[in-house]
Formats: sequence, structure tokens, C-alpha cells
Amino acid sequence: MATSAYFPKPQRQNGHQRSRLSFSNALPVYSSSSSTAVQEKYASRAQQFPWFVVFSLRIPGLPMRRVRVYFINPRRLHHFSTTRFGRKRGSLLLCVSILFLIFFAFALAKRFGTHAKRWPTPFPHDPPTLVYKREDLQRILQWEVASGHFPSRQRVPDQLRLKYVAENPALPPRRSSPPQGRYATETKGTGSKRIYLDIQSSPENIAYPPRPVPGSIADLDVVMDHCDFSEKKFVRDCLEVLRVGAGLDNGKRVRRGKMDDWKYIYIEQPNNETTHVARSLDSEDDPAYGDYMITTTTDDGSDPDSGLTKKWGADWEASPINLPKPIKYRSASQSPSQCDSEHPRIFHMFWTGPFTDKPYLAILSFLFTQNTGLQINGEYPPDGVCRPQFWLWINPGPAAAVPNPTAVHDMYAQLKSNPWASPFLHPRFKDIIHFKIWNTTEQLDGVPELKDEWRSRDLFNSGGDVFSVPSKLKETQGTSTDNSTTPPKATSTKEDELVNRTGSKSLSSYDRLSVILSDMARFILCHRFGGIYLDADTIFLRDWEELWGWKGAFAYRWSRLEKYNTAVLHLNKNSALGKFLFRTALKNNMDFHPMTVSQYTKEAHLEGLLMRLPDALFDSAWLITEDHQHMRPPQPFFTNFEQFFDTPSTDSAAPQALGFEGFFRGAYSYHFHNFWWKPFDPARNWPDLGPRFAEGERIARRALRQRNPAKHGIRYADSEEEEDRVEDDRRDLDWATVLKRIFESYIRGERPNMYGEMLRW
Repeated sequence: MATSAYFPKPQRQNGHQRSRLSFSNALPVYSSSSSTAVQEKYASRAQQFPWFVVFSLRIPGLPMRRVRVYFINPRRLHHFSTTRFGRKRGSLLLCVSILFLIFFAFALAKRFGTHAKRWPTPFPHDPPTLVYKREDLQRILQWEVASGHFPSRQRVPDQLRLKYVAENPALPPRRSSPPQGRYATETKGTGSKRIYLDIQSSPENIAYPPRPVPGSIADLDVVMDHCDFSEKKFVRDCLEVLRVGAGLDNGKRVRRGKMDDWKYIYIEQPNNETTHVARSLDSEDDPAYGDYMITTTTDDGSDPDSGLTKKWGADWEASPINLPKPIKYRSASQSPSQCDSEHPRIFHMFWTGPFTDKPYLAILSFLFTQNTGLQINGEYPPDGVCRPQFWLWINPGPAAAVPNPTAVHDMYAQLKSNPWASPFLHPRFKDIIHFKIWNTTEQLDGVPELKDEWRSRDLFNSGGDVFSVPSKLKETQGTSTDNSTTPPKATSTKEDELVNRTGSKSLSSYDRLSVILSDMARFILCHRFGGIYLDADTIFLRDWEELWGWKGAFAYRWSRLEKYNTAVLHLNKNSALGKFLFRTALKNNMDFHPMTVSQYTKEAHLEGLLMRLPDALFDSAWLITEDHQHMRPPQPFFTNFEQFFDTPSTDSAAPQALGFEGFFRGAYSYHFHNFWWKPFDPARNWPDLGPRFAEGERIARRALRQRNPAKHGIRYADSEEEEDRVEDDRRDLDWATVLKRIFESYIRGERPNMYGEMLRW
């Protein structure tokens, strides 16, 4: 029965209440002060729902014993909340409490159960990272433009609020006038005329494509027009434009008609002299701009940094930013035989642990594709092209290794005894392949923007996830300047096991710290020495001559996302952009993850200075592996990166039939995304470079026989004297196997490289 509250109790005239529950209107009213049937009913139900529910579980092996497990009773919780707070409020409060408990458990797991050791933030968006004022961002852009590091016609963001148009020596003048507005959104071209080339070999040499013209430059604006995924461009179509414009389809061209719009390689003509050209974006008589100035704004007292969001808890960097004088622009087309000290042609690669088949194949692909002059016997001629160099930076121990003064000596001793590395110590390669020891302390101290403050930061920060290292190790890294090879003592904990890893030997033992260290190393190497950095899981597919001519910095796109992937990174030596990146990363706890670097440039409105190229140029399979463009895929068609090593049987005829020419033809490189533990050639997992390097081959064969004599169903020779039989080889060869064998046959002198040049010993 429900308690009635509709009728109040009237008092008697003498001020005393009636002892009986009755009213003058004779209607029954029930008082809440006494025990009612409703309350008795609730009380009886509460006794039916205890706070805990008991479950009995059998103990294996002990049939007579059981384990009693207590769980909180959800019906009791619901009953308690509804009786105390009402049906609606109680249910809502119960739901909120459950969600809070779930979040709290997740927070505890993230704080104490992960390497990040951080409480989760309540905000889904990343916190701001900007530490430079707008006036310094303008100075950075103007320095890069004046140095010829912005050879693009991309728009200058309005948010920088440039009042004057900057003169750009890397752009030719144009006929059209710049758009008028409150702020400058373009640069003023003052450079040489661009002559776009039609590259093809003469009829008697059509078997192989021609080498790029020395001093030629790739117009990456044109490349973006044909390859930008944001504009719904297909990787397949992009690769066709890349190979046709570079003459890589030489002797096999099936396209007909005028293809001027596909020409993206040019040379710069000094003094804008007129000559017969294949195509030019400029008219024969380009009128001068005139020294115009755009509309400027008066100082209205508003905040000059309005619209910029500063990093929380950090101060602005001291203004004005200290920058050297801009570099005098020197066109790559002026004297291609002379190397430019401000823009050296160095390929950097970072490697941790023992030398394996992965850097081995990267170096072989470099020799097979780049203009190194190996086909020339004797001294390299002084009037030859500026030859690129390959610098392999080796960190012999774990990423957080303790320094050792004998590291250089130990490194070369290990390289000489390593069958995969020893061939590249041959005198024939001494001018183009260099092995360097990596020393974290020495490298960080060599960066002026970092040397005084990096010791107070975390070295292993990846996208905000901080991986701690032992305190003794931090102290050693902060005080020593010797070279690093000796790892810290191994311990049994999982965290210390991560610290002591030297390379990724399987998916379960991934060397995360070395990956984080390489994220930082690539920026340091390019900033200190200049050049282009490539990840060690990269294979060269063509000459990079035209990319060296483009003086702007670049990385490439992270698949479908408008973020950077720095697996390929070009950053000019000692540039203003490099200074901005290092100081910003320092204030953000040394975070060099590509996603975070994308945030640095986006918040500063400097994305144009680090051009984000389409991944089709360096990573042609990435979009397809993420279920994009399956209706028109490129060749080969990989649905996952592992198919490079394990090509499906339905497609396994393609590698042998098409060879190197059928592997993403037109791309500059291929990125196979890790898989360090999978061999390129399971049947012949040794360096097969001919009799000059037979000793290393014998060592590798002997180790392979002892380690896994019957792996992959392959029979290996029982002795070193026994010859190989074709019956012992795999019937279907994967793409990785075919490319390795092609590169090795060039070093053996059995076939020319991709440009028809023979290596003669």
C-alpha cells in the first residue's frame, strides 16, 4: 500500500494531534512515520538481494574441494541506488559510477602497466606545441626563400601575415601579377628560366633508359599535380607519369600523343637566354615584376601573435631568432661536375646491431641505380658528375648503450668478419660507401640548438609515449663523449629486456628504442651534414639526380593521412627550418615522431617548407595495403607488405617474368616496412657476389647449414665443394628474392645495371 501525501493532517483546536489517523473529511490517510506495508516490502526485497553473490569453482585434481569466488551483486546495486535516489536519478548515478570505475581502471593500467607511465588526458586532441612568435616564423620562411630552399609555387599561408613579397631565386619570373590582398601569399621569382626536357635515348641505345641529365631538377609541383592522393590521384597513374617523364619507358613506350603536361624534369638556363626547348612554363619574353609592394596594414594595437596557440607551460623562444646570413643560391644546372658543399649528395642510413642482409640489399640497390661511376676503371675523371655517397651509421649496441672508447675499432673488426658487410670494404667502393659510428652524446652535442639543454629531457619519446631508461644509464649518457658499444647489464625484467635489444629479430622482440632513436637521428644527420636520410628497410629503384637538384626540404605522406612519414627525409644543412624543428622538439621533450613533426609545422604554418610528397614516389604499396585503390592498383599488386617476401602463388610468375623493370617502375624507392627477420632469399641466404668475395660466402653458407639445414624445405649443399643444383632452389621466387639476385649479378659483372652500365673488375 502506498503512503498518501495528498492530504495534510489537520491539527486539533487545542493544538494536540489526534492519536488516531483520521481526518474531518473521513478519507483514510496513512502516515509515513509509522511502519507501512510498502516499507516492509522494500525491506524484504533488500534481504532477498545480498551485496555479494558466491560462485563455487572446482579445483582441477581436487574433486572434493571448491574455490568460492565473490562478486558484487548488480541487482543489489540497482536496488540500493533506486531506493536512495529514486528510479531515474539512481539509475543515472549507477551508470556514471560504472563508467568512472572503468576509466579509472584504464587510467591505472596506462599509468603503471605501459612504458609511457602517464595518466591519460581528458582531452582527445593533442596539446599545442608552438614556441615561436609570428615574427620569427616570418623570418624563418624568408630565410628559406632567400636561400633557394622554396623552389615551389605553393601558396604562402595567410596566417603568417607577410607584408612584403619575398624574392625567390629558385623560381623563374612569371607573366601574371601576384594577387592583391592584405598579406603576401606568393613569392617573387627572380631565378633562371626553366627548360623542361623530353628524355629519351637515341634509337641505337633503346635497350636501357638514359641516365638523368646532370644538373637536372624535378619539378615537384608538377609531380603533386599528377600524384596527390588528396586530389583523388591514383598511384598507378602517378608511376606512369614518373617513368614517362624520366624516359624510364625507353623503347617500350605505348602512349601516343602530346605529353608536355607529363614533363616534370627541367634544367635552369642562366640569364634567361632563349633557346629551343621542349616545354617551358614561361613565355619567350617574360616581363619583369617590378618592385611592387602589397597592401600593408597599420598597427592597430592588436596582439601580433593572435591566431597562434602557444604550448602550455612554455615560454616563447627569444626573439628575434638568431639566423646566419641566407645561403647564396647556386643552381644545380650551372656546374653539375662540382659538388656543392652547402648541399652535399649524401644518403644517410641508420642501423642498430650486427650487419645483416637488410643494409646489404640497401647498399646493393644504391650501387645498381645511382650514378657512382663504378663502370669507370681507374680514377674518376674530374669533369664527371658529382657522385653521391652512402653513409651507413652503425649503433653496434642497444639504443641506450653505455659508451665505449674502442667502438670504431670494434666496428671495423666486426665488419671485416661479417660476410654481409665485408664486400663493401673493397677498395672499389672506398669513395662512395662509408661506415660511420653512431654516438648519441656526440651527435646531440654537435647540434647547437640542443647541446646545452638535451640532458634534461627524455631521449626516448615517441608521440608523447616516454620510454624510461635506467638512471645510471642516463647519467652516463649525459657525462661521457666516447663512442657507444657496450650495453648495460641485462636483467630479467621485461622493461630491461626492451632496453637491451639490438635490432628486431621477430615481431614479438621489436626493438622499439632503436626506432625512436632513429626518428631523432635522421634530423640530426641531415641538419649537421646535409643530404637525404632513408630508413634501412628501403630499396633504391632509380637514379635520384633530379631530387638532388630540388633544393627544398621534403618527406612523404603517411598513407591516406595528411601527415609526414620521415622514412625519406631531405633537410638542408644548418637551415632555419632545422633550427625551428630542433628548438620546437626540445620544448616538447625531444619528440621527433613523424606525427608530432607534422603538428610542429602545421601549427607554425610552415608545412610548405617541408614538402609532403605523395607516397607513390617512395612507398607505392602503402595505400593499397590499407584497402585503397584496389580497383586500379599499381604493378605489383600487394595487399600487405609481407607479400614482398612471400609472393602469393597466383602472382608468383610475375617476379621472374618481369624482373626489376616490373617492380613499381617509376618510383624512386620502395619501403618494405620492417620484416627485419624475414630473409630476402631463403634458398640462398648468403651474399652471392662471385669469386672475389668467396670467403664471406663460405662463412655464411657454413653458418646456414649448421643453424637450419632443412628450413623452408630447401636442401643445402652438404659441403663447400659440392656445387649448387637448380633442383635445390625454390620453384617460385618471390619479389625480394628476384631483386636480390639481380643486384648481385650486377656486382658479379654478369649483367649491366638499370642504365646499361657494366661493372668490370
